[in-house]
Amino acid sequence: MASTKPRLRALYENEIKPVLKEQYGFRNDMMIPRLEKIVLNMGVGEAVKDSKKARAAAEDLSTIAGQKAVPTRARKSLARYRLREGMIIGAKVTIRSDRMYEFLDRLVTVALPRVRDFRGLSAKSFDGNGNFSLGLREHIVFPEIDYDAVDEIRGLDISICTTTRRDDEARSLLEKFNLPFRN
Repeated sequence: MASTKPRLRALYENEIKPVLKEQYGFRNDMMIPRLEKIVLNMGVGEAVKDSKKARAAAEDLSTIAGQKAVPTRARKSLARYRLREGMIIGAKVTIRSDRMYEFLDRLVTVALPRVRDFRGLSAKSFDGNGNFSLGLREHIVFPEIDYDAVDEIRGLDISICTTTRRDDEARSLLEKFNLPFRN
């Protein structure tokens, strides 16, 4: 059985790449910005009292990403929050290659339209090095998550990393992937 390319990867190679090459006057194809990885992160502060919540968050994150989530641990002990060094306080997943394009497609076409009171993504969320971050208040906007099986609605951070070091090139790339920016 031959595997097919994800829809957005084919779109990038056939349409977006030539447009960006002409728009910015790149002489070499390796200079053209491309997606490097997407990192999903879920911090679970309540995991200090109940470790099952961190496990449930990791399972939900694995379901959303389509690969196993890695637990994140506390680096320092903080007595004020009853937090000890090494305690599991969240989970993260780094998605690359075909899964990354499939996730971005689901994010743009399914998840973002399901967000309540969504008015577009802020262009101020670039970090100055060509990477874009956004936060979702509810992880249940993804269709893979069974709403009835979820014990608690959690937030989710999404970081989209590109190969460019300039925010304007990264924004142009992400706009061509139909990310809905404000203005």
